[in-house]
Amino acid sequence: MILLDAPRWPAHGTLWGHLVSDASLAELHTFARAAGLPARSFDHDHYDYPLARHDELVALGAALVPSTELLRRLRTAGLRVRPAQKTPSRAEASDRLRRAWSGLLPAERGLRDDLLARWSEPHRRYHDLRHLASCLMALAALDVDDDPVVQLAAWFHDAVYTGRAGEDEEASAVLAEQRLDGLLPDADVAEVARLVRLTATHDPAPGDARGAALVDADLSILGALPGRYHVYARDVRLEYDHLDADTFAAGRAAVLRTLLARRPLFRTPAGIQLWERPARTNMREELAELTG
Repeated sequence: MILLDAPRWPAHGTLWGHLVSDASLAELHTFARAAGLPARSFDHDHYDYPLARHDELVALGAALVPSTELLRRLRTAGLRVRPAQKTPSRAEASDRLRRAWSGLLPAERGLRDDLLARWSEPHRRYHDLRHLASCLMALAALDVDDDPVVQLAAWFHDAVYTGRAGEDEEASAVLAEQRLDGLLPDADVAEVARLVRLTATHDPAPGDARGAALVDADLSILGALPGRYHVYARDVRLEYDHLDADTFAAGRAAVLRTLLARRPLFRTPAGIQLWERPARTNMREELAELTG
């Protein structure tokens, strides 16, 4: 059932309320699309809606309930995403990244700021500061956050991003080779660049512990909570908003089928334990939505 609470949160010159489903995110998205709510208003377990849309949403079938009842039914349905579980804001991600850099090359603030600027480019909707911060958190979950080579590979792996698979990874690797020259031993620079190139295929060789850790961290979003995964899927679509719906769906479905065919998808024991099962559930559900 679709539920909403009364708009009472002020922002952008109006009041805002929450629209949820107590059954599934699929039901919520279907209703929101039919109502014409923009995809960007989805926030992990609800859509934000403005006061001006309240009566129309009720007329379309949403039931008005108190905020406490709305939250209770979200929890009962298992759809509630707590604040700590949400995708960090860009401001939060920037703060985390600045702290992380202090443990890598603290004297190289110019390089840090250049990389942060690259990850903040306006055309990025998923591959932005939040993705980089999440990758570093995933490396910590894999217990490799003390390896500066892998950490730097994460910082550089999408430093160049135009949406051209393969070309972006190569350009990012070349950038790493250029910017790290003289800052690290030659062998470490070469290793950072190798790891960055590996993110084009996400297919490390057996025994490549560093490569396995980096690609698992890069793909860890696939095993996120459903609400967070839906934010990721929404943001990927926004990065390709120049494509019509059918073209995007066909391309995205092909990517999902390729990932689902990999067994296992993750290459580290910890990655398999943490993310393998939820990732397959998330991707199958997205694929069904795209092709259904």
